[in-house]
Amino acid sequence: MTAAAACPVAPERLFAPRLRAMTVGVVALVSLIAFEALAVGTAMPTVARDLDGLPWYGLAFGGPFASGVVAMVVSGIWCDARGPRAPVWHGVGWFVAGLLLAGTASTMSVLVAGRLLQGFGSGLLSVALYVVVARAYPEALHRRIFAAFAAAWVVPSLVGPVLAGLIVEHLGWRWVFLAVPAVAVPAALLIQPSLRAVVSPVVRLAAGAAARVGWACGAGVSAALLHYGGQQRGASAVGVVAAALAGLLCCAPRLLPAGFLRAGRGLPMVIGLRGLASAAFASAEVVIPLMLSRERGLSPTEAGLMLTVGALSWSAGSWLQGRLPAPGSAPGSGGRARLPVPGSPATLVRAGLVCIAVGTATVALAVWPAVPLPVGVLGWAVAGLGMGLLYPSLSVLTLELSAPGEQGRNSSSLQLGDSLFAASVLALTGAVLAVGSAPGPGSYTAVLVLAAVLAGLGVLLAGRVVPAPAGPAG
Repeated sequence: MTAAAACPVAPERLFAPRLRAMTVGVVALVSLIAFEALAVGTAMPTVARDLDGLPWYGLAFGGPFASGVVAMVVSGIWCDARGPRAPVWHGVGWFVAGLLLAGTASTMSVLVAGRLLQGFGSGLLSVALYVVVARAYPEALHRRIFAAFAAAWVVPSLVGPVLAGLIVEHLGWRWVFLAVPAVAVPAALLIQPSLRAVVSPVVRLAAGAAARVGWACGAGVSAALLHYGGQQRGASAVGVVAAALAGLLCCAPRLLPAGFLRAGRGLPMVIGLRGLASAAFASAEVVIPLMLSRERGLSPTEAGLMLTVGALSWSAGSWLQGRLPAPGSAPGSGGRARLPVPGSPATLVRAGLVCIAVGTATVALAVWPAVPLPVGVLGWAVAGLGMGLLYPSLSVLTLELSAPGEQGRNSSSLQLGDSLFAASVLALTGAVLAVGSAPGPGSYTAVLVLAAVLAGLGVLLAGRVVPAPAGPAG
């Protein structure tokens, strides 16, 4: 037996000295993006009143979504050609500039311009940080760092709206925007030394890069129109939503991997399942507070607590999948007890989708007063657990199925599919809730059953995340 075999090298940890500053920095940046995305919803009614900007209200939300779609594509192309360092710094720069402009705005149009810059910076960063994970962290740590990313979204979802409300009440709405740069810049500085060490050979831009940016602009505008149309009522809303969906159907397939529309094996299926899960969970999450307040008589705070349960179980699911070894690895590696090894890369994905399907179907039962409310709470906890198992697993699979020169493009596709699927189904959710004079039990049930069906479809397709075996040579 060799000395190396007798004394195996201890596995690296997220907070090992080499990675400590990088881990703190990237998780902080993800947390700030999440906080700002959630906090703005709390502050915006006050902003619109102070700046007399109610006509701009929808664009303040739809605009950043559109600019973020374009930025995701730009960041993917840029990372593959030049590495993630420049996109990270530009992402932080655009993000901070947008926040400063929004926080000092004297008119609603200026604030919307700041929000567009902020959305562009967030899009650049969200893709670039995935590429940073691929190139700076050993593969054995990918599950754990993506679990940390999930926690970085969960914590702001728990405290962000309340904290934003306190800031608006006691300091003024401007500080919801102006306080974040004070943390974002130091977080970016923390990861700078490690980014310098990331080896990224310079290559030519991929063929069709300019065309992809053009299609991204079309998808971004369509997504913004979809967001706007979902907030309207009447025949005009139907026309706007129909035009937006047509634009997405034209543009989105050109931004996603070949084989996406026919549910191709491997990466196309990974991206498709991420979109299905996002759409299912987001549509249910939108309807739950409304259902609980109207049908079960809960206060907004009590209804919000159910969403908190889902956020906590999402975090627990992310933690759990981060403790699982990669499929096929031996338990107990590194001298520590490990949970059972999943038999296939599809195992955690399928388990997560089963949880989402069962959980949302269970929540649908809580529409009816005869069903005890804790049944619905348990259902939403199960759905959140499923998202925690699923999301980091699909992120890891995306990197595993990407060649080094395609990590940016594929990370971009993953997040684009996530955003565009959710936006499309949320528009449909809005249409269902708008039928009749007011939403009723039938409307809530229809949305929650749709969510369960989307997740159930994912269960049937989960095995296709494993690429088809290569044929015999020759």
